[in-house]
Amino acid sequence: MRSIGIGLAGFGTVGAGVYENLERHRDLIAERSGYTFAVRRIVVRDPKKQRDVAAPAELFSNRWQDLLEEPEIKVVVELIGGTTEAFDLTAAAIRSGRIVVTGNKALLAERGAEIFALACEHKVPVFFEAAVAGGIPIIQSLRDAFVGNRIESVHGILNGTSNYILTRMQEAGLDYPEALAEAVKLGYAEADPSLDINGWDAGHKAIILAALAYGFWVDPSTIRVEGIDRVSAADIHFARSLGYCIKLLGSIREKDGKVEVGVAPTLIPQGNVLASVNGVFNAIAIRGDLVGDSLFYGRGAGRGPTASSVIGDLVEAAHVLDAPRKTYGFSSHALYGSSRPADQIVGSYYLRLSVDDKPGVLARIAGVLGEAGIGISSVVQPESIAGVETPLVLMIHDAAYGAMKNALSRITSLDCVKGEPVLFNVETLS
Repeated sequence: MRSIGIGLAGFGTVGAGVYENLERHRDLIAERSGYTFAVRRIVVRDPKKQRDVAAPAELFSNRWQDLLEEPEIKVVVELIGGTTEAFDLTAAAIRSGRIVVTGNKALLAERGAEIFALACEHKVPVFFEAAVAGGIPIIQSLRDAFVGNRIESVHGILNGTSNYILTRMQEAGLDYPEALAEAVKLGYAEADPSLDINGWDAGHKAIILAALAYGFWVDPSTIRVEGIDRVSAADIHFARSLGYCIKLLGSIREKDGKVEVGVAPTLIPQGNVLASVNGVFNAIAIRGDLVGDSLFYGRGAGRGPTASSVIGDLVEAAHVLDAPRKTYGFSSHALYGSSRPADQIVGSYYLRLSVDDKPGVLARIAGVLGEAGIGISSVVQPESIAGVETPLVLMIHDAAYGAMKNALSRITSLDCVKGEPVLFNVETLS
């Protein structure tokens, strides 16, 4: 068996899981792959910190440069997070000729173009299966298994924390603050869950999936990313009465020669398979012109699932060391042109307003929408429920997001409208 030297940057939940399972499944991995993996150095901020996974003290260091000064290290595993120090380590590792394995979604989404240009220049691959959807093998599938397909769309539930919160709101009737508190208590959300609930964890993952599907890196500043903090128990109730459930959905598609990417709370039909994805699970639906519809489902985070993806990438890296490839993890091309800015994306919407209960209100709101060229497909005025007095729900069909925002600004200024409007996407996924 050939032994591959590994340098591990980060020993948190995932890093510790990688080390633990490389040791625990050493014989299994060796029998299946023909390689053993030896961790030669572990870089952490505090080498003396007590940890729940034990490793020899002499392996620990607080300098990532030590990984590149150890000649036996052939693969660097970057799990420190962030986009500054992680980029410096990744770039230095590539320049030194070492293969990089990373689970850093923010790094790839924001600096992927730089990283893969460097990888091509130095002919060093970067593997990143762990960056999207934990243990689900979506990166390799989208990049390799579907290589003969034109990808028509990718829709995904990409954040387990948000999905758990929305599931509890749907099943137990909890409001958002209650469901969030429960998620934190159970360990499904961090004490500071901002990246999960503001949509950017899923947003970074959507950018990575879009790059693999369409051959270029979308500028994060041009896409719409919204979280679940404005979803209320009332919206869950109203959506159900209309035949929908609400999910934080990453939507990626090619339409009229432009690529569209976004993440937002979205109403999807209750009969669609994504509507049944509950709890902390993730799911990704891919539509290709040859394969048709494919669904990937599993745990999107956690020590075990994410470590499983990292170990799979380590085996791929070992094969590359024995038989170098001419692909380096991402192939850039311009077959799909460019991305469409968020304000120009046309979609359908759920709009909830709180209004005065008097004649003429609907006519004034419809007038504003009509002047903006926005049509209303249906109107529902449900009974008032806790937290929402005199609700008015409008279903909007085929409107540009920028036009919707401008119209909402005018609607909010009407004296008959109370509070901030709530606007979510609607996807039929047909």
